[in-house]
Amino acid sequence: MLKIAYHPIYKHPLPEGHRFPMEKYELLPQQLLYEGTCHSSNFFEPEKPNDKHILAVHTPEYYYDLVNITLDQRAARKIGFPLSEVLVEREVIIADGSLKASEYAFKYGVAMNIAGGTHHAYTNRGEAFCLLNDQAIGSRYLQSKGLVKKILIVDLDVHQGNGTAEIFQNDDSVFTFSMHGKSNYPFKKEQSDLDIALDNDTDDSTYLDILKQTLPKLIEDQEPDFIYYLSGVDVIASDKLGKLGMSIEGCKERDRFVLQSCKDLNIPVMCSMGGGYSPDIKTIVEAHANTFRLAQDIFF
Repeated sequence: MLKIAYHPIYKHPLPEGHRFPMEKYELLPQQLLYEGTCHSSNFFEPEKPNDKHILAVHTPEYYYDLVNITLDQRAARKIGFPLSEVLVEREVIIADGSLKASEYAFKYGVAMNIAGGTHHAYTNRGEAFCLLNDQAIGSRYLQSKGLVKKILIVDLDVHQGNGTAEIFQNDDSVFTFSMHGKSNYPFKKEQSDLDIALDNDTDDSTYLDILKQTLPKLIEDQEPDFIYYLSGVDVIASDKLGKLGMSIEGCKERDRFVLQSCKDLNIPVMCSMGGGYSPDIKTIVEAHANTFRLAQDIFF
């Protein structure tokens, strides 16, 4: 059964006119239920995890500044959301969603989080709508349970996973792969284990050719026990914060290739949704919904 982390707290109130499309977190599960891709039994509600799982990734100083809302103003501004206790609770619950979905992926082959993909969160700071790095927290959790020897993080959001790269920069047990826009945020990139920077307006065929040449070899070389997939839909041409030229169909084919590769090789995969900032919310929801439809089609 496809298990999906979702909590009503994911849709967090923001100031009028804020550019982050928070409503997608409510509309996406509604769409999946409406069309019959998923049923209520597919969803589970994450909670607050034990602090130790977050502190396995983030420094105590940073984490407790978040929890106590004592982060200095400059650091808070970099996050891009007005800091509040409810926002921090939201981030903690999202992290638990990815942590628990990681366990479900071992059981069912795949599991998802309606939110997550917070790859701009570093060990000691947050930025760009990311406070806590959910896939890093999941990785450390699986390691602490002795479930994995090698993890591969496949980050296909349009923005480089700079926080994830920093967290695992000296750790051979987690291989970080980021394929992203060359001339996009973050303008100062970190060094992932493998970075592929794409030119503006990269189209479907170019993108998919690169991915299909890269991922199978990477899996063969690294022999991961587990894959985290960050399936940002900000790669599509209409995205306000991306600069690539992909179609929704191309984005779907990208997801199909990644998920089918995991299934064929019997490697559990946990998917966090990542970014999507097209002007029409329907475009965002449709592109994200494709990832869930494919997970159902391929694994179940």
